[in-house]
Amino acid sequence: MSSPILKVQGLHAGYGKAEVLRSIELEAAPGSIITVIGPNGAGKSTLLNALMGVLPSTGRIEYAGESIANLPLEERVMLGIALVPERRELFGSMSVEDNLVLGAYRQLRQHNKQWREQIDVVFELFPRLKERRLQEAGTLSGGERQMLAVGRALMSRPTLLMLDEPSLGLAPLIVKEIFRTIDALRKTGVTTLLVEQNARAALETADYGYVLEMGEIALQGPASDLATDPRVIDTYLGAARKSTP
Repeated sequence: MSSPILKVQGLHAGYGKAEVLRSIELEAAPGSIITVIGPNGAGKSTLLNALMGVLPSTGRIEYAGESIANLPLEERVMLGIALVPERRELFGSMSVEDNLVLGAYRQLRQHNKQWREQIDVVFELFPRLKERRLQEAGTLSGGERQMLAVGRALMSRPTLLMLDEPSLGLAPLIVKEIFRTIDALRKTGVTTLLVEQNARAALETADYGYVLEMGEIALQGPASDLATDPRVIDTYLGAARKSTP
């Protein structure tokens, strides 16, 4: 069995004196999709920001077998970690293609002359972006902006891709398309850490899942097992079913 690409042990993080995460233990195998589900305020986004180095944290974070706990955000990016934040943070006045080019920063820093080939990979995953490559990002629909945010992250050819609520605010048909793309990322060898409130879609897509409640891991296991766990069904899947049109 291969060593985990990401291994987190005893992680604590928060904002100032307010501790949000306590004793988080989590790992992801290379090429897998793992998901973290839970209610609003559980600390899901805080977890991603701590792993990315946006927030200070204590505990051990290993990436590809090496500790990165003391590395700044920029060095984590250069190692091959990418985060797509909930707000997407695109450059609205720039074209789709220019936004993608900005995502190739890591490849340019590493003097990878084939970096432009990654645009073709992104366009294959998201044909709609190819159709709109010269369109300003600010004029895209919500679903297209999410596709562009993911595509821009993929331009760095990350080994670990972290997604914060990729389905937030999107129509059901677009949500299905986004999750199909996340599933397709397996073929590229990218490991995906998915934070998501849509528990049903997340567990259907992921290999392994964690339930985060009040800053602590309340449940974990293979995603298929969590999807049939009575507590998960009652608390998360039932609510998702009621809210789905």
